[in-house]
Amino acid sequence: MKLRNNLYKIMICALPILGVSSACSDFLEEVNPNEMSTESFWKTVDDLDAGMIAVYNAFKNQNVLAIGDEYNRSDMTWPGWGRPNTSNQYYLQEFNESSGTPNNKWDALYKGIFRANQVISASQELIPGLADEASQERATIILAQARFFRGLFYFYLSTGFNNGSVPVFDFVPQNEEDFYQPVRPAEEVVEFYREDLQFAHENLPAKWTRDIDRGRVTAGAAAAVLGKSHLYQEEYSQAATYFQEVIETPEYGYRLTESIGDNFTTTNELNAESILEINYSLSYKSEISPWAEEQVSNNLNFTVSPVGGYRAVYPSCWLIMAYKGDKMDVNDPRNYVLEEDGSTRLRTYSLRTSYSIALVDDLDLEYYGTSTAEATAFNNKETGYFRKYSNWETVSNEKDIVPNLRSGVNVRVIRLADVYLMYAEALLMGEGNVEEAMTYINRVRRRSALQLLGMDGSGEFPAAAHDNVTYDVQSLMEHLMYVERPLELSLEGNAIRTIDMRRWGITKQRFEELSQRKYYTENYPFVNSKGQNVTRWSSVLTEEVVGTNILIDYQQAASNYIPSAHAYWPIPNSELVANPKLGGE
Repeated sequence: MKLRNNLYKIMICALPILGVSSACSDFLEEVNPNEMSTESFWKTVDDLDAGMIAVYNAFKNQNVLAIGDEYNRSDMTWPGWGRPNTSNQYYLQEFNESSGTPNNKWDALYKGIFRANQVISASQELIPGLADEASQERATIILAQARFFRGLFYFYLSTGFNNGSVPVFDFVPQNEEDFYQPVRPAEEVVEFYREDLQFAHENLPAKWTRDIDRGRVTAGAAAAVLGKSHLYQEEYSQAATYFQEVIETPEYGYRLTESIGDNFTTTNELNAESILEINYSLSYKSEISPWAEEQVSNNLNFTVSPVGGYRAVYPSCWLIMAYKGDKMDVNDPRNYVLEEDGSTRLRTYSLRTSYSIALVDDLDLEYYGTSTAEATAFNNKETGYFRKYSNWETVSNEKDIVPNLRSGVNVRVIRLADVYLMYAEALLMGEGNVEEAMTYINRVRRRSALQLLGMDGSGEFPAAAHDNVTYDVQSLMEHLMYVERPLELSLEGNAIRTIDMRRWGITKQRFEELSQRKYYTENYPFVNSKGQNVTRWSSVLTEEVVGTNILIDYQQAASNYIPSAHAYWPIPNSELVANPKLGGE
């Protein structure tokens, strides 16, 4: 049977692939030179830790987050190579159970679950027989890591597939019948993964003390995921409790980085803002495909970059305009640029905008070693690109990395800014606490020298420029929905925007509203570094009526989107056909 064969491969592949490496975490550099059977392998605590490396390796599989197509389902991206036409089924809301991304994501998540189950089962058998307390403690922490990932993978399945109803495996299948499991009710899946995350929360360290362990999951990561889980279920009080713990526990030591850009490049990886992060390396396994799960690098740089990359995903029109309108704090010296003649001027765009996307007329942040306008052609009416995940700070072209199709940029899955904004939402929707919610939103904005919300002279930063708007619950929530969360977290985490839109109940109306907006493009003339006059045609996006180039997003999505078919990924067709308990033969 197809399902049995697939799951069998998932089970037996955990041990042979333990030899992976990380740019930042030496614990991923262990090598297992021999393929061993399950019966002969699980003998010592070191074996458990080696098995745990295979679980971390499963998290590294880029199909787990499926960043490109998860965001193509939202209002945040254009899937691309030029406007105005696209055949991308996720952007058009034409995907179904046979589509590649839900099949690949489902397979990647269940592969991680089976690897975690191997470690969990072996730990539970081994721990009672361990003679010394230190070995028992170490094995329990390994068990907690495995249960964290099983809980995380089920959290992703629960929030991503079939309205939350999916098969649950809390064991390692031993025979053919074990492979065929029915879907569980959504509430049972939530209860199951929360038990795993709670065990992890209670047994993981607040912080790893050895450099070799940097990048392993912590109690703070478990608390953050539990908080997300409760927020997604509109259980605001419980969510706020976990978020407050993440924010205020001294042992966790989380804080916002000084520069928002430290969260998007190889600079300052595994920093104090990072709560959950996937480690990648520029090391390269030449004997396997650059797309293979076992690769230690990622290739998201090629997805987003127009400089040697495929520019397959770039910002939607409304997002570009929102970034362009991201208002700066005129009282903050970080927003002023010193000119050659000694005068100063306001930055072209906010720090958050400059570090998040590349705009042709951004004068203040280099792009691949030169000005943004000079770095790439901005052709095909492409008026902005994501900087996130690209190597714009370290190379002049993505193809400078040889062999290419790889990047060492770590993927930050959950960071403190996300927790601040989720905590603000929980306070707002749970208690109606506008002032406290605004405090945490303003902390995020202050880091990027943005104009703060509220009245001048108020809050934690009275000297900062404020917008002088009096907010209530509804208006502040709208700010979170349409400004703060999308601009701060664009293209990050696990389907953040897709899930946010769904849980707020705005997806259909959002596509309909955006499909009515018209955008236009203008040319951008400039003098390049050689003193030549150059024009980037149709490269500046505007909502002013100019010229004849009209761009409209989401017309097909507005028509095609059906909540029952597209709010969640469907159970993949391969699973439906192969598993008799899901309707197959």
